[in-house]
Amino acid sequence: MSEQLWSLHTSLPLESAERMIEAAIAVRRKEKLLPLAIAVLDAGGNLVAFKRENGCGVLRYDIAFGKAWGALGMGMPTRMIRDRLANRPSFQSALAAASEGRFIPTPGGVLVLDASEQAIGAIGISGDASDKDEYCAISAVQAAGFGSMPAEPNPDWRAAGL
Repeated sequence: MSEQLWSLHTSLPLESAERMIEAAIAVRRKEKLLPLAIAVLDAGGNLVAFKRENGCGVLRYDIAFGKAWGALGMGMPTRMIRDRLANRPSFQSALAAASEGRFIPTPGGVLVLDASEQAIGAIGISGDASDKDEYCAISAVQAAGFGSMPAEPNPDWRAAGL
């Protein structure tokens, strides 16, 4: 009997993750935002791709990963997490402890949706103001041909400051 090699199916292929990252960088440049760190995770929370532009601080990877991981962990974008937990700081602390510090509840963590609107991964971006990070994430997901949750950025994203 010959051995059959099997290919494992992933919820979010590397090529799709790379398209999102390149789209996010293009949007960042077009809008003249600060350099970004971009993490794309599959539905299981595994890192598929990461890129950090020159000029990002060393914590930007952890923040970008934590935004994507937090969105997957709670099943909602990080802007929604921030808004829902604004008056529940002890629950936010509990989530941070339970996730061993990987939970970053600020805008910039966006769910990636397939054609049937199932979450197949998440993108997390850090580098500029959180609403600007989220704008880049939503734009990148949609440019790569996927749906995003949230579907629209904060209408005042341009006014966001660090």
